[in-house]
Amino acid sequence: MTETTRPTTAIDFRYLSEQDMIAAGVTDMATCVDAMQETFVLLHRGDYRMAGPNADSHGAMITFPDESEFETMPANTADRRFMAMPAYLGGSFGTSGMKWYGSNIANREKGLPRSILMFMLNDTDTGAPLALMSANLLSAYRTGAVPGVGARLLAQPDSQVVGIVGPGVMAKTSLAAFVATCPKIDTVKIKGRGRKSLDTFTSWVADQFPQITVVEVDTLEEAVRDSDIVTFCTSGEAGDPSTYPTLTRDWIKPGAFLSMPAGCNIDETLQGPDVRKVVDNTRLYEAWAEEAGYPSHNVIPIIGCKFLDMIHDGAMDRDELIDLGAVAAGDVVGRRSDDEIVLMSVGGMPVEDVAWGTVVYRNAVERGIGTSLNLWESPVLA
Repeated sequence: MTETTRPTTAIDFRYLSEQDMIAAGVTDMATCVDAMQETFVLLHRGDYRMAGPNADSHGAMITFPDESEFETMPANTADRRFMAMPAYLGGSFGTSGMKWYGSNIANREKGLPRSILMFMLNDTDTGAPLALMSANLLSAYRTGAVPGVGARLLAQPDSQVVGIVGPGVMAKTSLAAFVATCPKIDTVKIKGRGRKSLDTFTSWVADQFPQITVVEVDTLEEAVRDSDIVTFCTSGEAGDPSTYPTLTRDWIKPGAFLSMPAGCNIDETLQGPDVRKVVDNTRLYEAWAEEAGYPSHNVIPIIGCKFLDMIHDGAMDRDELIDLGAVAAGDVVGRRSDDEIVLMSVGGMPVEDVAWGTVVYRNAVERGIGTSLNLWESPVLA
């Protein structure tokens, strides 16, 4: 069958390996930050859909019981889960997709990432697949880029010192985004738990950003104190918020921007209305609160869930919470003064995967990257 006589029902899609994704620009952080900022404007305008009753759910997750009557069913160990995260995003993207992954912290003993991710991008009209992508880098870079949008809009533009707790993947991509948006950064203070992760982080910074000095610190306070930008990128068990890494106001420099994409808590000194509280999408946290019940911060350790619990308790007014998208769209002022402390929660959303996946896919098509796979020439059961 020649190309000219090929049936119009034929569907091909593109497979992109991790190396293909790199060649197509998945690690281009500056462009990723721009894509995420456009995404947040679309979120603010409502030009998107996610799962759940309010169309703002993080996704659907399979977990395992602590004990099972079935011999082959996995045990409920740390970070063992499967998750599907579907979304549609409008604007210049106009695509739909789903990130799917399995996760198990024991993977590290096998030399594998904790989570192994794939992403399927689809044509929104027909539902046909456009691309199947390796998604560990896709997810990591879009996750880091969101703090970069926050830094662009909410941090002091002359920020120089970044304090990081947890020298893992999120720390690396968050720092890359901070540097892309605050180019005067020259110092990173890092607190970690293991020598290997600290050495890996330090070597990565030296390779990627040789202009930056890395200073190892021993405590949360040292990481936070005198830093212009602060981020906690640790992993840990949910359940008791008193065990989460906790911020206190005495540590925080006036005017600091704090981006929290991982478990975190705040004491009463930071709960007042003079501390600006920002979330990536209020409706995401409302969906979590509906799914997890009250108090949601005990189930999901992201600080935005603490904000929702505070509103539930009457400790915070609903209008004190602002969306990053409203700031990105110019409809709400972000920072109200040079000395204001700004605390931003980053929960992560599948619309971000759709946005960055679409950009990378279009790059791959333009550059001829990836492997073309045939779904069918003509469907058998049409």
